Amino acid sequence: MITREELEHVAQLAKLSFDEQELDELTPRMQSLVDMVEHLVEVDTEAVESTYHGNQRMNVYREDQPVENDHYQALLDNAPTSKDGYIQVPAILDDGEGA
Repeated sequence: MITREELEHVAQLAKLSFDEQELDELTPRMQSLVDMVEHLVEVDTEAVESTYHGNQRMNVYREDQPVENDHYQALLDNAPTSKDGYIQVPAILDDGEGA
């Protein structure tokens, strides 16, 4: 049985506000909805296999394989600074020792 307090609580969680008259009208209407759902025909799920996840896809990622990059030097030439074949970026963690 849905009580007025439960309806007020759900309304508060949903950030809804109702005045006293609306709560008096809504409480029996909500109870009739719950009763209707409870009396729906039950579905026989005896032969249905259990589902543990809604998405049955397998991993579709490709293998991670190294490939030759013909544009590597162009990438380095485009970077503001590079050193020893790597793009040089400012340090974001400084241990105070200049490293």
